[in-house]
Amino acid sequence: MRKVKLSVVIPYKARLDNIRLCFESLAEQSMDPAAFEVLVGVMEYEPEYVTLCREFSDRLTIISVLSAAEWQITQARNLAMRQASGQVMVQLDADMALPPRFLENLYDRHFSYGQNVCVIGQMIGYDNNNSDVESVDVRPFDHYREQLAALDAANEVRQDMRLHVDHVIPWAFAWTALIALPTALVQEHGLYFNEEFRGYGVEDLEWAHRICSTGTPIIMAADVYGIHLPHSRSVAGNRETERLNYHRFVRMWPGPDVELAAAFGDFEANGLASDYRRELMTAVGEDQEIAVVTGKTEGETVLVVGALIEPGQRQVPDGLDIKFDAHPRPEVLPIAGLSLPFPDGSVDVCHVLPPVHRFSDRFGKAILGEAERVARTVVQSAEQQLRRQPSER
Repeated sequence: MRKVKLSVVIPYKARLDNIRLCFESLAEQSMDPAAFEVLVGVMEYEPEYVTLCREFSDRLTIISVLSAAEWQITQARNLAMRQASGQVMVQLDADMALPPRFLENLYDRHFSYGQNVCVIGQMIGYDNNNSDVESVDVRPFDHYREQLAALDAANEVRQDMRLHVDHVIPWAFAWTALIALPTALVQEHGLYFNEEFRGYGVEDLEWAHRICSTGTPIIMAADVYGIHLPHSRSVAGNRETERLNYHRFVRMWPGPDVELAAAFGDFEANGLASDYRRELMTAVGEDQEIAVVTGKTEGETVLVVGALIEPGQRQVPDGLDIKFDAHPRPEVLPIAGLSLPFPDGSVDVCHVLPPVHRFSDRFGKAILGEAERVARTVVQSAEQQLRRQPSER
């Protein structure tokens, strides 16, 4: 019986040019082809994809799970992940091409001793979704083969922007275009993707957040890298679904680091994390947590920002001037309010309590900005000042 070292998981729909190049790079791996498998979660029934797989049938073991359901990257990943038989699971997007020694080096350097670690690889040429791509000049694999060979011949490769900033929040840079971790870890802890996340963004951060909660180290390895392939995209469309997915993330895992990333983005959050933790300690102290409380008061939707609660508790704190209706039960989230997981204008009145004013302008203004976004009326308790929002909010 063959021993499969690596299961390469790829989500796919309608990127035939990209996945062809990806397959080409996998077919040229120095690792014995019998030692790895390629698992593709395919969200379409298209004969062109099947024809492509047939072209590689003598060089790669490709196992595809097909669904005609609407495109959802989390579902596509899960379809493929559940077929994994390798010791290590490699999350690889269809828009990535790998150097010939990639799989061999990844296994030998990071997993050959059974290490329990999550390894993030560099995405060479990725600009972090900063510009629209309306058309793509499709180039043959020879073009990328030369680039990959040049990378492989270099003494050191440090071209990914994530290698040049602080890593304080370990899950914040876990982008699934290129990540590897033990398959047993995934299966033991049910580390599949949450299919509540739709569209672009954040589903990988939420997944990595759960990986962190198992105590598994998440590291970014300079010796693990691939080239990101161009494809069409809309930055505005991606940003909108990313915003909604960050709200889902905050509601699922409310806490300082999660809302910091939701408010400022993964890069800036890593740079701000240490300062924010210090300010949070000053504003709240060691024996309390800051929280937001939302519920109904005589038919109005009321939000309180800056409430202080006992650590680990989700109960409305005693001494709060606002008296919430018993039904429906008020919701308590242990966040400061940097990123509120509520729709625009969904709250009638928001009360901002004094602890918010103990933050520096950077964080205090972000909290007040969120209060103004979600509430039609904001009451700042410290100044007893009523601030009314424009009616279009």
